[in-house]
Amino acid sequence: MVPRYLINFDLNEIKKKSFDFIVVGSGAAGLTAALELGQQGQVALLTKGEVKESNTKYAQGGVAATFSPEDRTRFHYRDTLLAGDGLCNPKAVKTLVEEGPTVIKRLIEEGAKFDRKKGKVALTKEGGHSHRRVLHAGGDATGRELSDFLIYNSLYNKNIEIFENTFAVDLISDENGVYGLLAYDKLKGEYLLYLAKAVVLATGGIGQLYKNTSNPQLATGDGVAMAYRAGAEVMDMEFIQFHPTTLALEGANNFLLSEALRGEGGILRNSKGEIFMDRYHPLKELAPRDIVARAIYHQMEKEGSSNLYLDLSHLDNDFIKGRFPTIYNKCLSLGLDISKDQIPITPAAHYFMGGIKVDLFGRSSLKGLFACGEAASFGLHGANRLASNSLLETLVYGERVAKGALDYTKKAKIRWARLDLNLRKDIGDNICFKDIREELQGLTEEKLGIIRSKEGLKEALDKLEDLLAILEKDLRKVEGFELQNLITLAYLITKGALMREESRGAHYRLDFNKSKERWKRHIVMKLEQRWEELKVEFE
Repeated sequence: MVPRYLINFDLNEIKKKSFDFIVVGSGAAGLTAALELGQQGQVALLTKGEVKESNTKYAQGGVAATFSPEDRTRFHYRDTLLAGDGLCNPKAVKTLVEEGPTVIKRLIEEGAKFDRKKGKVALTKEGGHSHRRVLHAGGDATGRELSDFLIYNSLYNKNIEIFENTFAVDLISDENGVYGLLAYDKLKGEYLLYLAKAVVLATGGIGQLYKNTSNPQLATGDGVAMAYRAGAEVMDMEFIQFHPTTLALEGANNFLLSEALRGEGGILRNSKGEIFMDRYHPLKELAPRDIVARAIYHQMEKEGSSNLYLDLSHLDNDFIKGRFPTIYNKCLSLGLDISKDQIPITPAAHYFMGGIKVDLFGRSSLKGLFACGEAASFGLHGANRLASNSLLETLVYGERVAKGALDYTKKAKIRWARLDLNLRKDIGDNICFKDIREELQGLTEEKLGIIRSKEGLKEALDKLEDLLAILEKDLRKVEGFELQNLITLAYLITKGALMREESRGAHYRLDFNKSKERWKRHIVMKLEQRWEELKVEFE
């Protein structure tokens, strides 16, 4: 039902560019991988917008790593497993927490800047963490600072060629593996074939699948959908994290309100001004995100309100302005002074725990295809990601994926001359991308949100199976490709959510509201197949 390719093309008629490696995505994961690969060969770094645009840029909270004398990597390991609700890959978590501090220290030595207090790296605490271990930069602009640092280094690496406004449409592969990808140059209006010994997908998350999301417009899950079409295994598709606190102001986007706001003492209140988190979890505002998001959802449903409130008014004004300048100024531009006014908040789609199934060096089930960042599923985050582990993941696993790709290319035998593909599909004229996308977002918001049910998921699946017909058309526009990718992802997420008959982490079902021991396993899907898989490495 999901076709192998999205467009009509004849490889013999398309201009070709050859590199040692291709990296798709200019977030921290893609940039880290490109910088490592650029030490050994020629890298094509493709990004569908400007290089500075990525999910990384909008990350506020920070990077979680063991830096405090009171903290230990085993504590970070334990906190991550607890947040993951029994579904984390312990080996992936162990790698993250043990290698993380070394990677951060090396970045600092290379010139990366993090906020300091009394000469030492400043640390904050966020939900689910037992210790203060979150490094931050620019107050609440950690993602932007990290992104700028990595972009600067990439621009001055002569082995990295950056192709902006270049949309990766489909992987090119045969039974022997992946050879490259077909891409569309949005400015020139032409298709190009990028050939390489290894392809790394670091295309970010899927937030635009939902009407309410903290993610930017570019987060349409292109890499995951593309890999699935090529026959790669995908895993944990049903697990989508909803951030508890995004701005709920009429006329404004769901601007992210960092977890660090609660880490520094922010309090959640209902529409009556009452504190309520003590009814849901002993850690109150600092409980894991899935618990806080469901608590807020429950309160909103109980009150019939469209939002609740985050209160910082009891904190020092100067501290708020200095620690959270991005959030303070953004809210002030919208008429809110967060040092005085209660902030209207609502949960919104934030992070995708699922993705392309990979091992600890980013190797997918297809030879030559690697993935890292939010597009990849290492089993690291389990059913629910611990706050600020995502930026750390991009750095640690960005490096490891590069090592995996380098190792592969030393042994791989690439025979590009064997590629011979000519495809013809019907042209999809008169399809209104905007209307269908809005319909899809309404469907996912209602049926694939924080609370799910068998009835709702079945309704969603029926509608999505109808929408799959759109995948059979050549839509010839980037907006169309994004829509096709989102439909594919929604279909896979719904199938996974229906199959998982329990509640675990970010996946909550009204009809199966408890976790079950027999479901302490990962759902793996492949084109035209689906099965459950439990491997030794996840035990």
